[in-house]
Order: sequence, then structure tokens, then C-alpha cells
Amino acid sequence: MQEPAIRVMMLPRDTNGFGTIFGGVILSYIDLAGGIEAHKYAPKRFVTKAMREVEFVAPVYVGDLVSFYAQVIRVGRTSLTVHVIVEAERGTSHKSKVKVTEAEVIYVAVDENGRPTPIMGD
Repeated sequence: MQEPAIRVMMLPRDTNGFGTIFGGVILSYIDLAGGIEAHKYAPKRFVTKAMREVEFVAPVYVGDLVSFYAQVIRVGRTSLTVHVIVEAERGTSHKSKVKVTEAEVIYVAVDENGRPTPIMGD
């Protein structure tokens, strides 16, 4: 099985008023995991252009161990797309796994001036 780009234990500081983890916290980790995968593909500076199709299908709770699996699925001249799947491991043994969401994140390689630059061959 593929190793996660990152794994994070959810803490009380990440909860909303209903006791579940803020969606924005999960979105931030999706962006981080995708960025790590993009940089593994090509050691460039990447910026996030878009995040597609984020639909939360299960809540995340304090104490869940959340894994973010990332894989580059498309590569263009200056951009690439990373597919990120998010799973939460529940309970004290973390044996119960629940898919939380998934997303496609598009990153653009930029130079030191913030302008798009080719991913390969410069």
C-alpha cells in the first residue's frame, strides 16, 4: 500500500463548535500533502492554483489519525495535478478506517519572481 504524504493526529484546537474538525483544517492539510507530492515529482517552487471537487463524506473527530495519500495524476508544461485521498483512523487502536474526502489540487511551478516556469528541462 502507498505511504501517506502526511499523517496528522487531530487535536482539540482544530474543532468547531460542534466538536468535529473544521473543514478548513482538512483543506490546509490536503494542500500541504499535495505540495509535498508535487515537490517530490520536481524540486521546484509550486503555488496552488485550484482545488477541485472537495466533498466531505464523513466527519473527522478529535483523536482521529488522519492520513493524506497523494499522487501526481497529470503533468503539463508549467502545472501538475495531484490527487489527494483523506482517510481517518478512528478509536484508540486506529483500526477502523473511514474515507473522509478526496480532491484534485493543481499546482503551478514558479520562478523566483513568481512567474510560471517549465516543470522539466530548464
